[in-house]
Amino acid sequence: MSKKRGLSVEEKRSRMMEFFYEKKDFFQLKELERLCQKEKGITSMSVKEILTSLVDDGMVDTDKIGTSVYFWAFPSKASQNRKRKLDDLINRNNELDEKKRTLENNIKKAKIGKEDSEKRSQIIQDLDGKKQEKASLLKEIDKYRECDPEVIEAVQKQTGEAKEAANRWTDNVFSIKSWIKNKFQFEESVIDKQFGIPDDFDYVE
Repeated sequence: MSKKRGLSVEEKRSRMMEFFYEKKDFFQLKELERLCQKEKGITSMSVKEILTSLVDDGMVDTDKIGTSVYFWAFPSKASQNRKRKLDDLINRNNELDEKKRTLENNIKKAKIGKEDSEKRSQIIQDLDGKKQEKASLLKEIDKYRECDPEVIEAVQKQTGEAKEAANRWTDNVFSIKSWIKNKFQFEESVIDKQFGIPDDFDYVE
């Protein structure tokens, strides 16, 4: 025997709204938990969750009177909500229709003077040719970029900075060699060999 399927959330919401519309009265949570289970098959444990979702969606009204909280929903409000939603959709549809007409008019205006013709086709062809020519010239310019005075100046500046940096490190190496030689009485050739310093190590001219 197959197990009976429980109600989905939407089914519970729908049944609870049916309950309110049929009763047309005010209820507390405890009453709803008892009556909705008895009359609509909604388990008492899920009544609060379903009720809260309906209140959040504005489908069920609630208010606190003294120490008690009451819930209600009348068919008239549902009808008003549907009418308001329908009016909103109609207004939105009218706005979209107006926007569509405006866009269609703009498209028509934009097409004026752009109708297909032999002259227009020739102009487009000439434009494509100019674009290709421009791309070819840019490639040619790149070939001679190395001769650009600004590029040459930048390379010279970078070369000078690199030379200064190299000579500063050369100074440091000579200073360290001198310190080791005086401190430990090592021959310069021994120091060079130990640290892999070539015989022709010198400043960059």
